[in-house]
Amino acid sequence: MSFSSSLATPPSLTLLSKSFNGQHRPTHFPSPSSRFRASADIPDFLSAVWLEARKKKPFGPTINFSAEEAVSHQLDALKYNDQPYQDYGIEVMYRFAGFDPFERSTYFGPHFDLGQFERFRRIFHHSSYRVLLGHKERKILSSLWVKENLFKQRVWLQGTRPAEEEIFEFTMVQRLGGSWDGYWLTESLHHDGDSFSGGVAY
Repeated sequence: MSFSSSLATPPSLTLLSKSFNGQHRPTHFPSPSSRFRASADIPDFLSAVWLEARKKKPFGPTINFSAEEAVSHQLDALKYNDQPYQDYGIEVMYRFAGFDPFERSTYFGPHFDLGQFERFRRIFHHSSYRVLLGHKERKILSSLWVKENLFKQRVWLQGTRPAEEEIFEFTMVQRLGGSWDGYWLTESLHHDGDSFSGGVAY
């Protein structure tokens, strides 16, 4: 017998073990390969939809979006604001928002405390901003690269109500450093007019 064949692992090991009645009977031990196969058969107790649920992360900024794409995705979210549930589009806007929630922000122009999502949401239901929600049409009026990491875009929108049309300006900033390095976030979304002259309850 060669040396290599002497090291081969047999399919199973058979030993003689003594039974309680004094007779010998063979005892079989499974080979390592059969034990590995058995471990593969252990059921996975995770839900059958677990993987799909993991893939469906909340929509928001990604490193792959350009400044123009980031604006377009936000407008799409507002166009279908209540899909799959009410004010989902505004939630998307909140994820793209680049303000510090612990400081007052000029995201909408005036200094507002927008740290709570509910306050942010109410602004979009204000008379000037509500045209964004479920808008019928939109058209890019101008795009300007102020500098490499600062982009502005003015957009005209037609709302769902008669003669409802407004112009808004997005200011997008690409973050440098930190956990958002390279992401385009919305620094501000300003209405092209004095939208808060009469005040706003938020």
